[in-house]
Amino acid sequence: MSLPHPLLSPHGASPADVKQQVEADRRGLPYLLFRDERGAQTIVALPNDRHSLALGRAAACDICLSWDRRVSGVHARLERLGGDWTVEDDGLSRNGTFVNGERVAGRRRLHDADILRLGAIDIAYRAPGYSVASTELASAPSPPALSDAQRRVLVALCRPYRDGGAFTRPASNAEIADELYISVDAVKTHLRALFQRFDIADVPQNAKRVRLVELGFERGAVTARDLER
Repeated sequence: MSLPHPLLSPHGASPADVKQQVEADRRGLPYLLFRDERGAQTIVALPNDRHSLALGRAAACDICLSWDRRVSGVHARLERLGGDWTVEDDGLSRNGTFVNGERVAGRRRLHDADILRLGAIDIAYRAPGYSVASTELASAPSPPALSDAQRRVLVALCRPYRDGGAFTRPASNAEIADELYISVDAVKTHLRALFQRFDIADVPQNAKRVRLVELGFERGAVTARDLER
């Protein structure tokens, strides 16, 4: 069984990245997912009122990939045909456009989780409103049953991710205690229960809190709206 591409694997994403992906999935529109020249996650929605987007190194492109000189000025185009998006490279680029490792000759219809490569840049195509994505979402584990107190602690743990910063870290025990007006010992007790509920009790101690945040977003136990006070 092949491993998922790093762009599609939650284990390679920060909790802030996972939160952004979950929010994009819930909007139900196709989108592109890639990392910019600094390694920051970028999500570009493909709304229903757009029919064509140009990808390339030129500043005039809808999606500008200026940091890779292997990308042509206008490298490829995305076009919406009916309810589907396609990628077209009919001699536009010098180095070719690839989908899942296969060079595009003319036009190719895109499916959820396809990986486009332009130069050295990988771009994931996501279609959360379509059948493949719906099947994946349906098979994803649902959130575990939580008490009101456990859920409040989980939301407070995730609160720093409200603004989606790349270097955000989960709230400390003291910060959670101050927000919820409970003792630090009570926070620790609830966190131990949450580690059990999300089946991460055996995860190394220094990674447990971040993994709990990731799973909270992935499994729908915490939403962006929950983080707004």
